[in-house]
Amino acid sequence: MISRACIIIGISALLLFTSCGQQHKAESLASDFVAENMVDPSAISGKDFADLGTTRHLSDSLIKVMRQRGAEGFKKNIKYGEIPQGDLIYLRMQYVKDGDTLSNTFYLDEELASIVAFK
Repeated sequence: MISRACIIIGISALLLFTSCGQQHKAESLASDFVAENMVDPSAISGKDFADLGTTRHLSDSLIKVMRQRGAEGFKKNIKYGEIPQGDLIYLRMQYVKDGDTLSNTFYLDEELASIVAFK
């Protein structure tokens, strides 16, 4: 008979591996987004990512403003994923560019399939 402690440990390990997979997937998506949309992606180094977070505090209008405003050093007319209903996942990336430490926050859909906006 399997003890409760073994079951709890097994479930905890499964959750840990799942969250690590999500973190890696989100980091890869953000890195690909930067490589494709930054004016000079070869000028950055030392990328460091924070843990994933969830937010529901972004309205459609705020997402549209972030898309229009863009960010310094990024191309115009970036293609984003569709604005989903419900929560968004966010990921902060810190990096060094031209000797300055900068950061961006990327907002992703819950499936981690696309970047919805960034700042």
